Amino acid sequence: MKHLKNILAVIGALFVVGSLIYAVQSTPAAKEAEEQTRQEVDKNVSDGYRISAIDIPEDLNFAGEQVPLDDPEIMERVDREFLVNTYWQSNALLLMKRANKYFPIIEPILAKNGIPDDFKYLAVAESGLQNVVSPAGATGFWQILKTTGREYGLEVNSNVDERYHVEKATQVACEYLKKWKDRFGTWTLTAAAYNAGPAGIKKYMNIQKADDYYDLLLGEETGRYVFRIMAIKEILSQPEKYGFELEKKDLYEAVPTFSVEVDTVVSSWADFASLYEISYKVLKRHNPWLREPHLNNGSGKMYVIEIPNKGYYRESK
Repeated sequence: MKHLKNILAVIGALFVVGSLIYAVQSTPAAKEAEEQTRQEVDKNVSDGYRISAIDIPEDLNFAGEQVPLDDPEIMERVDREFLVNTYWQSNALLLMKRANKYFPIIEPILAKNGIPDDFKYLAVAESGLQNVVSPAGATGFWQILKTTGREYGLEVNSNVDERYHVEKATQVACEYLKKWKDRFGTWTLTAAAYNAGPAGIKKYMNIQKADDYYDLLLGEETGRYVFRIMAIKEILSQPEKYGFELEKKDLYEAVPTFSVEVDTVVSSWADFASLYEISYKVLKRHNPWLREPHLNNGSGKMYVIEIPNKGYYRESK
């Protein structure tokens, strides 16, 4: 009985305290303070982040070929890509960081082959400047199919796959683009053909009796493709205009390397890497076209292996 009285006393005390707290919180002054705090939080969020429409450049073009922005349907499609790619901030920042590392490799190869500089943004649209593989088997920065790679002289097998070799793959992309520019006449259609395949673009042109990218009704991906490239081009080339703030130190840098020639069988790339005091992982990072832990090389072909300069990675144990 005594315990019951104690329990009831505790419950009564808690009830009184709760009532007092509720009374204090229910006063006009408390409610006003709570509302002021909420407004300050809302104000801070809105002050720090603005979402607005994007001003589309009046001189928007791809490889010097003007976009017909006076067409309202074209304008909506352009606007969509600018909005999607501007407000997907994390992706845009990663693209900017990678571009600083890889554009200096890609740009001179495009220039040497007479390919407009805008096509470096096609590589961004294709792969995000990563050695990815599509469901269809297209591989590397330029998303080259196995048959296309071999047709243009790349070695593609389980042991070595040069579609992962940025310089060689870029050269193949240039040759492919030049070939189809001669056929289609405009860089815009050539870019579309890179995405959909030349046969696919020819089919659309024949059925619709049109020879301009902007007059063709294409599939969802290819219909967005060139507009996406142009949006990426504008955002990456003028990041401050679109609200991105990066300093030089924020960008990814290429690690300096030196070349080693190999014309023999390599039984273990891990052992090879240890000769240069680097890990197998680091060796593969700089030579992603080496697809197996060894090199067959029965023909005695000369391969050039890139080795990072000393001091950029932890020494291999």
